[in-house]
Amino acid sequence: MDKKIVIPGDLISENSKKAGYGTYVKNDKIYSLFCGIENLKEDKVGVIPLAGVYIPSANDVVIGIVIVVTPSNWIMDIASPYDGLFHVSEYPRRIESREMHEVLDVGDSIILRVKDVDNSMKVELALRDSSFHKLKSGQIVEVEPVKVPRVIGHGGSMISMLKKETNCSIFVGQNGRIWIDGKDDDVELLSKALRKIEAEAQRSGLTDRIYNFLKNERSKQKESKPAKFFKSAKKEIKLPKEDHSEEIYRKIDVLLDPNN
Repeated sequence: MDKKIVIPGDLISENSKKAGYGTYVKNDKIYSLFCGIENLKEDKVGVIPLAGVYIPSANDVVIGIVIVVTPSNWIMDIASPYDGLFHVSEYPRRIESREMHEVLDVGDSIILRVKDVDNSMKVELALRDSSFHKLKSGQIVEVEPVKVPRVIGHGGSMISMLKKETNCSIFVGQNGRIWIDGKDDDVELLSKALRKIEAEAQRSGLTDRIYNFLKNERSKQKESKPAKFFKSAKKEIKLPKEDHSEEIYRKIDVLLDPNN
């Protein structure tokens, strides 16, 4: 059964102590603040908006793209109405102004933490961990920021299943940017799955639905590949691939833990 869609002002619960995100309390009753999906849990009730832009908050982890390099800051597009400032002092080693373009140049992508957001919406960025650097391989898929919780899943269930079934590395930014890396066929399959999650985010049983989708797509891939009757005498030459160490993947997994 699909989850219930509510509009602003709809009654969600009569227990004001359970008020969660996307709701407001009036006369000890909980009402919907957004047009979105009713999210009922034992201890909290909330509403997941159907649409909306990313508004940065302190401690969010995002994927930023450099749009301007100044003598002391990298100005980052963080998929928000507000740009982010990544000051040179936040980099793990001392950098001279003349080195700024060499470390991060326009168009480079990097995983960052939102350090602070002031009342004027000045967004300061920092590195979450000194092991994170610019993303040199893979690709970035963008989804609506409000759909990010569905990509991660309850307790990380969706993201764990996606990694296992596609053999890809994945990092989900809270700004709706998702970095994926793996073999071409696997990356293409994962990209399709992410689009399906975004399109069907309001439906229940989504993890099982996406699991079955991936299995069906895998079967189609196998059927479409021609049988190999002869082996080529030429050896396959593999181009060197950017190394992302196991330690970095472990730290990315930590970031995906909703309890962090």
